[in-house]
Amino acid sequence: MEREERKLPVGIQSFEQIITDHYLIVDKTAYIYKLVHTGKPYFLSRPRRFGKSLLLSTMKAYWEGKKELFDGLKIAELEKNNPDAWKPYPVFYFDFNGKNYQNGRALESVLDGLLKVWEESYQVEAEAGLEERFKRLLKTASEQTGKRCVVLVDEYDKPLLETMENEKLMEHNKAVFKGFFSTLKSEDAYIQFIFITGVTKFSKVSIFSDLNQLRDISMSMDYAEICGITEQEMKDNFGPEIEQLAEEQELSTEECFEKLKEEYDGYHFHQKGKGVYNPYSLLNALVDREFDAYWFETGTPTFLVNKLGAIHFDTRKFSNGSLYATKRMLKDYRDDNPDLIPLLYQTGYLTLRDYNAPKSVYTLGFPNKEVEYGFLESLLPVYAGDVGSGSGKSILTLTEHIEAGNLDNIRKVFIALFAGIPYPTNEDPFEHDFQSVLYITLTLLGQYVQCEQHTNAGRIDCTIQTRHFIYIFEFKRDDSAENALKQINDMHYADPYAADNRKLFKIGVNFDSKTRQMTEWKVEEQ
Repeated sequence: MEREERKLPVGIQSFEQIITDHYLIVDKTAYIYKLVHTGKPYFLSRPRRFGKSLLLSTMKAYWEGKKELFDGLKIAELEKNNPDAWKPYPVFYFDFNGKNYQNGRALESVLDGLLKVWEESYQVEAEAGLEERFKRLLKTASEQTGKRCVVLVDEYDKPLLETMENEKLMEHNKAVFKGFFSTLKSEDAYIQFIFITGVTKFSKVSIFSDLNQLRDISMSMDYAEICGITEQEMKDNFGPEIEQLAEEQELSTEECFEKLKEEYDGYHFHQKGKGVYNPYSLLNALVDREFDAYWFETGTPTFLVNKLGAIHFDTRKFSNGSLYATKRMLKDYRDDNPDLIPLLYQTGYLTLRDYNAPKSVYTLGFPNKEVEYGFLESLLPVYAGDVGSGSGKSILTLTEHIEAGNLDNIRKVFIALFAGIPYPTNEDPFEHDFQSVLYITLTLLGQYVQCEQHTNAGRIDCTIQTRHFIYIFEFKRDDSAENALKQINDMHYADPYAADNRKLFKIGVNFDSKTRQMTEWKVEEQ
């Protein structure tokens, strides 16, 4: 029996195109109804590729009165008794995506181009000054239509994030924003609704200081699932596609659900909010009928990984439950703040994992396997130098040796990995770098590894299991491999595998912080 072909909107950010070309859509329009009827100026922060542009495109169609596009959607039912619904308003839509802001006046050029289009539409003669032109447009559009204006700003922070490593240019773009968007406050009488989106909220940008009535809904319980796809939404809308993915991957439906959850779910934007799936990765996986790192491959966090390496961040904190932040820290990012945790959260590399209500403190961690593995792969070269396939210390090379039980080659990879740790220019942070290389390398081995495994007698540094072999590692620094092996035996770390038929290796390893090398490696077989 031939399968029905259904169209999934992978990478499509136009609401009108999704509706007119009959793509599947997850109906989020009830959120728009609530927003337009309960407030005026809003800000929403979400990671890239998370549906912000589609949300604003849907708002644009709503405010332009395109009622026919909303047939069958929740907002059509909610507005059915409202006599003022679907009357068109003048909409000013600022889209800062898809532009290169490395040029000194790129931001002004983008704003000038948008204003020219609107000036032609409303037959307004251009005058000097971007902000003056925008003020005149708001007033003229309101007077000509008899309606106050709607201002939608998509990815306002793109000109700032792209220039973070060029302080002079970033400050220039902030100044442009200060002059231009201060208009939103001075011309408030001509404005009906404002909605601004971005990845991060720069606390010193004037949009937020001037628009002091702006409501930030980024961590609001009411809007925690406004972007992204909940598990129920996934099951309600994409059942046939999930069945096809399961069949292609030779999984049961329940196994497929678990795999999707492990790879792409786990984002939380309120302590009581539901977890949401990354929509870009989820839709790509359903279309391709395979699991891959779709979101992570659309952009690597070069600036972030370089900053983490520069401050010798202890990467074990990513998974041991020791990353903390308050709501205020997570909502407002200052570019002069040395703490990168808020930026890692806002950009989607970390998410809310737990909440201590009495202290009002969040615990953060990776949302899912796609982000965890992708981010750590990007970090490893920063801590261990060249880890390409030709370097003899790649993860794939190490995996092959572990599967084959080749102890000598495993030892050589570890020697190469730790010899590649860069020397610092001042103080010696080798302890953190040593631990980070170890943690990243072992985590990237995936299903083979358990790190810092707790037993009733102690904590095993690392256990690696393959089809034919079990490896128990104990790592020491400035001690001896003999003492590492003694700890494995004294603590009876191998006892749980006494009845296991696989070959078991106990491996004691010592690293010397002065020579910055792995100096001892001792093995016992069981």
